[in-house]
Amino acid sequence: MVLLKIDNRKIEVEAGTNLLKVCLEHDIYVPNLCYIEGMKHPPASCRLCFVEVEGREKPVPACSVEAVSEMVVTTDTPRVRRLQKSALKLLLSVHRADCKNCPANKKCVLQDLARFLKVGLKPKGLELFLKETDVEPGHPLIAYDPNRCVLCGKCVYVCRHHQDRTVLTFAKRGFNTLIGFFGNEESEALSCDACRACIEACPVAALILKSPNRILS
Repeated sequence: MVLLKIDNRKIEVEAGTNLLKVCLEHDIYVPNLCYIEGMKHPPASCRLCFVEVEGREKPVPACSVEAVSEMVVTTDTPRVRRLQKSALKLLLSVHRADCKNCPANKKCVLQDLARFLKVGLKPKGLELFLKETDVEPGHPLIAYDPNRCVLCGKCVYVCRHHQDRTVLTFAKRGFNTLIGFFGNEESEALSCDACRACIEACPVAALILKSPNRILS
């Protein structure tokens, strides 16, 4: 066990525990999108979970840091908040914020983040860039909206851990990156209908069932 200090609180944890996990488990909220409990190597893709660690020149993503003895961490500093707000604004600049027509409305992680960081869901001064394709086809049961997707990777992660094979993956590059499906359509329909873990993991309803008559178990 090691003793570290987070926001002036002394916390004892197992050496090597993911720092973001430590914060969240001790009711110290750090904005994040891509972390899932149990991840051995979080992707650090959302660039929201910045914290300051004493001895390090710049803020670091908490999900990429392991707890060590005598570590001193601060989660709420002007530099940290500035980075988090900038990351969220950039994310919102490629996200269609049509909350009233979104299935995730009022239970959306983006809404929670915007409220916490005091950032409008439609930031001023940033042009909105949306992908040309509104809804990607390619799966017999699941509809995917790339302009809702925040590319957190949670769906890809849970798919890999709930299936004997991976149905979801990242496709294309840069601004055009999206979630892609592959495999045999008939087998996908059977395995995905029994699973649906990707839909449950999606924080913004970018993945939904195509049939409105199906009810998630």
